[in-house]
Amino acid sequence: MSTVGETLKLLHPLVQKYLRKERMPHMACSGCGIGQVTHSVLLAIDELGLTPQNTVWVQGVGCSSRITYSTWVGDNVDAHHGRIFAVATGLKMARPDMNFILFTGDGDCGAIGGNHFIHACRRNLDVTAILFNNGIYGMTGGQVAPTSPVGAVTTTTPYGNIEDPFDMCQMAVAAGAAYVARWRSTDFKPLVASIKKGIQTKGLAFIEVLLQCPTNFGRYVLKTSSPQEVVKYIKEHSISQKDAGKLSREELAGKYLLGEFVYRPERKGIVERYQEFLKAHQKE
Repeated sequence: MSTVGETLKLLHPLVQKYLRKERMPHMACSGCGIGQVTHSVLLAIDELGLTPQNTVWVQGVGCSSRITYSTWVGDNVDAHHGRIFAVATGLKMARPDMNFILFTGDGDCGAIGGNHFIHACRRNLDVTAILFNNGIYGMTGGQVAPTSPVGAVTTTTPYGNIEDPFDMCQMAVAAGAAYVARWRSTDFKPLVASIKKGIQTKGLAFIEVLLQCPTNFGRYVLKTSSPQEVVKYIKEHSISQKDAGKLSREELAGKYLLGEFVYRPERKGIVERYQEFLKAHQKE
């Protein structure tokens, strides 16, 4: 049996560079897509040359959020449930020179934090927000989430969900975010490219990732504990925008569109406007 030291030597170079090795492996359940997304983020920041000295993680409450505050080697701020954008606003306004990457879940962002999310998009806050969408409350017991599909059986909807889910990307587009995209955790190359583009965008970059949760979504909604079956479900219920153009509205019902939805880097955000305001009135 290998020792802990021997095991750490086998870790990916990105893990050794950016994560606290003593806290590995991370706390995500076996088969969860969180590791895939985290890997994509680490690869993106490495290719852009970001460092723990100029990059801060901000996270809310949920499965995805536990990863950063327990493993990221640099600074991170753990916000209250749903308050991730409020906290990030204060941080970015005070330190516009720093890069802020936000990890949030569909419950954290779309339910208790929905109002903060809308106004962060309206203000076009210059941060990169990555939404981990597993379609359920994964950490707290499998309750229905604002992104759970119609008919989903969860611990709080034992007879099936009767509410339509939020389209978080369309909400971000309508509210004014500078860059909005959606991918699956298995879309590795486009996801990495999208995260890089989001970090480089001046303004709010919102990237939603559909990822498998075998522990709760699989168990309650699909009646399976197999990550492969949940990945299969996600692939069957998602489609590229190009292919979607060939289908009718009825055929698209219940499917997630994938790709980039908006890119408007020319739109000024609150951080840039605030700096201009200070410069104009500093003599006063």
